Amino acid sequence: MDKLSALSPCAGLLPLTVGATKVVEVEPGQMTSVAPYNGQQDKLSKAMKAAHGVAYPQANGLIQGSDAQAIWFGHAQAMLIGPAADAGLSEHAALTDQSDAWAVVNLSGETAEDVLARLVPVDVRLAHFPVGMAVRTQLQHLSVSLARVDEGTFQIMAFRSMAHTLVHDLKTAMEAVAARG
Repeated sequence: MDKLSALSPCAGLLPLTVGATKVVEVEPGQMTSVAPYNGQQDKLSKAMKAAHGVAYPQANGLIQGSDAQAIWFGHAQAMLIGPAADAGLSEHAALTDQSDAWAVVNLSGETAEDVLARLVPVDVRLAHFPVGMAVRTQLQHLSVSLARVDEGTFQIMAFRSMAHTLVHDLKTAMEAVAARG
């Protein structure tokens, strides 16, 4: 009988370093979509802060705690990343486990902004896209969540089924940026 083993979305594709840019896969832990019920966002935010140390994020926001991350994911939706969502949050929001649905990578290095400038229709320079900012956007033709987690690192989330395409597009842009340097 064959032995089956779980593979991460980017298994065998990452890590990858080209020039001054590196992309690595992130094991995010539990991922839960959090969609507040009408009029419940403030109560949800307080409950999330009490249970996980991170509040519900504002539009285009990313809140990072010691063990959890809350990232804006669109109108009336956020993603709680790290721990399993506290059951009490269900009083204020619809909770949906998304743990197996996403590929999560970090892009970092001196030329990370240059790489993304070739791929996304967003000005990702630090002055316009500061630490703690998150957007839903296109990376080439992929729908992604893009967030700046520190001055030199971007977190990119794409559907798991598109992990190979995500890595391919990043690698192609990384090679183009490295070739001009």
